[in-house]
Amino acid sequence: MPLLPQRPCSRVAQAVRPHVSLSQRWVAAPGGQDEEVGKAQRAAAAGEDAGGQPTIFSKIIARSVPATILYEDDKCLVFRDVAPQAPVHFLVIPKRPIPRISRVGPQDTELLGHLLVVAARTAQAEGLADGYRLVINDGKHGAQSVYHLHLHVLGGRQLGWPPG
Repeated sequence: MPLLPQRPCSRVAQAVRPHVSLSQRWVAAPGGQDEEVGKAQRAAAAGEDAGGQPTIFSKIIARSVPATILYEDDKCLVFRDVAPQAPVHFLVIPKRPIPRISRVGPQDTELLGHLLVVAARTAQAEGLADGYRLVINDGKHGAQSVYHLHLHVLGGRQLGWPPG
């Protein structure tokens, strides 16, 4: 079963993508780490970590909020991050809402593996042959600001270590 491209990028997005290197097209989103930590603390304080409420990601899945979609299948959706922290920054989310990685169980094994395979294939399609970073934030101390499981894939430049 081929994983990419079941639902390819829109032709408009492909047509307007400039022919420049990854490092030339990236501009860091304002706010950065401190803003994300603040969002995570506010989301946890509001009880969003309990799940059950619609998130921005469930609205993207329902197409009531626009996103630049890179890939979609019956299990997941991949789209560009609206506040990129690297030249290439996209998110891989399951269509079935799972609030946090710490809330997964044995029944989620196949889905989690699928998300990782889709992340790797999308990274390849995005030209990240030199490597990339996968990040899953969990809870307030992990700076999770949206309580719908999501994998960040960041690349296109040398990433520092240690993170955070």
